[in-house]
Amino acid sequence: MPATYGITDFILSNLLMKNILENMNIMNKVTTMAATAALSMAMVTVSVPTLAADSSEPIVIPTHNWSSQIVMAHVIGQIFESIGDIVNYTPSDSQTVYESIRQGDITISHEVWESTFGASFKAALDKGGILDAGTHVAKTREEWWYPAYVAELCPGLPDWKALDACADKFATADSGGKGRYLDGPMDWHGQETLDRIDALGMNFVAKFAGSASALWAELESANAAGRATVVFNWSPNFTDAVYGGDFVKFPDWSEGCKKSEGGDGKCGSPPAGWLKKAAHDQMPVKWPHAYKTFTNISFTAAQIGAMAAMVDIDGLSAEDAAAKWIGDNAKLVASWTNS
Repeated sequence: MPATYGITDFILSNLLMKNILENMNIMNKVTTMAATAALSMAMVTVSVPTLAADSSEPIVIPTHNWSSQIVMAHVIGQIFESIGDIVNYTPSDSQTVYESIRQGDITISHEVWESTFGASFKAALDKGGILDAGTHVAKTREEWWYPAYVAELCPGLPDWKALDACADKFATADSGGKGRYLDGPMDWHGQETLDRIDALGMNFVAKFAGSASALWAELESANAAGRATVVFNWSPNFTDAVYGGDFVKFPDWSEGCKKSEGGDGKCGSPPAGWLKKAAHDQMPVKWPHAYKTFTNISFTAAQIGAMAAMVDIDGLSAEDAAAKWIGDNAKLVASWTNS
């Protein structure tokens, strides 16, 4: 140590060195914290996937032969178009559509009614290639149905035995003296209807309408004449508000009671069925935004009935009815597309 470097200088030198070291330690801590934060941000950035853009290929939506299904097809199609997708519509058989979805020829089905189409849908699920894309809020009912005034013509309704006892009041020129039940198109569930009539030994014959509009024409004609009629109907539907009426009460439904399921066929339809959505299993990959939107979409019974009424009562085209429905429900639609 030089002679000129006294004890005071030594102490000051040590204090200076301590401060330097402490400052270096603080700087190291700050640097470490900054590096850690940067690394965390990088990890967050890496761990959040970027949603892929939807394919430029068209989404194919089937149309069947009843109003709510057709309007809903255009509602969903127009929603898909609003987020940039291309949509094609194709007429399709309501039973075989699930096989078409499995094969990728059709992309979605948006009205899968449990009673009528549940078996076909489940069979397709078992084979693979199709997804259960969720269930609508609406509960469904499908069954033989009569307008409110018919209860006065056939006392004891809605019991099926009372209906059978006054079968002659439902006879028509082509029913051979038996009561006539007007069902929907044969491809909906025609064999199930024939099985039930046979199993219960009913004094009725089934006739099959070519489309839903033929059912509504029959209701209008029978109502104008005040004659007895019983037809296939479902809820939700516009008829809930227009004709009143009720469903015929058959023996209670239970799992497997239909002949097609190994039962004796002496049962009615489920009293409160589900309404599901189906999609091709590649839809989440090819059209991720549309698929997420589709899973978000859920209609109530009132909304579905309103869709049918815009066509069957107000006389709008399916396309115009869909555009009106979307305009009337803009906030709801936005919640489906943005979430």
